[in-house]
Amino acid sequence: MTQPQRHIGDLSVSAIGLGCMKMSLKSPLDEEESVATVHAALDAGLTLIDTADVYNPDDGPFGHNEELVAHALASYGDTGHVVVATKGGMTRDGADWGIDGNPARLRQAAQDSARRLGVDAIALYQHHRPDPDYPYAETMGAFKDLVDDGIVQRVGISNADPEQIREAREVLGDALVSVQNRFNPGYLDSQPELDLCEELGLAFLPYSPLGGLRGASELAAQHAPFVVVGERHGVSAYQVALAWELARSPVVVPIPGASRPESIRDSAAATTLTLSEDDLALLP
Repeated sequence: MTQPQRHIGDLSVSAIGLGCMKMSLKSPLDEEESVATVHAALDAGLTLIDTADVYNPDDGPFGHNEELVAHALASYGDTGHVVVATKGGMTRDGADWGIDGNPARLRQAAQDSARRLGVDAIALYQHHRPDPDYPYAETMGAFKDLVDDGIVQRVGISNADPEQIREAREVLGDALVSVQNRFNPGYLDSQPELDLCEELGLAFLPYSPLGGLRGASELAAQHAPFVVVGERHGVSAYQVALAWELARSPVVVPIPGASRPESIRDSAAATTLTLSEDDLALLP
């Protein structure tokens, strides 16, 4: 299946990607179903997969999700056209999540991620979250070094505000290609960042586009207009939410999380849904 395309820098990717965090955080783990979910995404024409070194079970190995993604891709066939984006800059100690913006450790994290993914250079390496213990420009300088040294090809930032986006742009120049912030029907606070991405020509990758691990199941109850529009078109409210995000700007590339094949198949179908002006008038 061929999907509509959008751009992340010089890359052309499917307009919707697959977020893989849930696969490594759900309990019990089901590697077979997770691999089937990645394969279902690829079958549906999705060519962007989002992971991170910190996505692993509380008692599992660091980098679990990256290794899972690498295994799923290796067992599929030709995946040379697939873009795998990963992230660095956070830590895990059991159930405790932390932030680490140390440039030396970021470099090691990138090298470890490349090894786990089985690539010579990471196609898109994203800074997971600003660390208040390190100047943001210093952290971005570490990412520029990663590009200059060929460890990563492109840089994205996540959980960044407009000032940080501009600062990252100053340090990284054209190597900065994307921003990944939380954005969904119940959380519109990242609209300024989305607007700035459109101004600067950066891709905006909404994470938790359906509201997060619990939000998708509550979408229908909390956001009735999405249900109404879905009934008009004979599709799920979740498809409407993704189509609504795509309609907001051509720089938007949502990355809905999934851990079941049927979930990502439903999300992938959102690219075939065209919302009318009447539809959009009902939505936020």
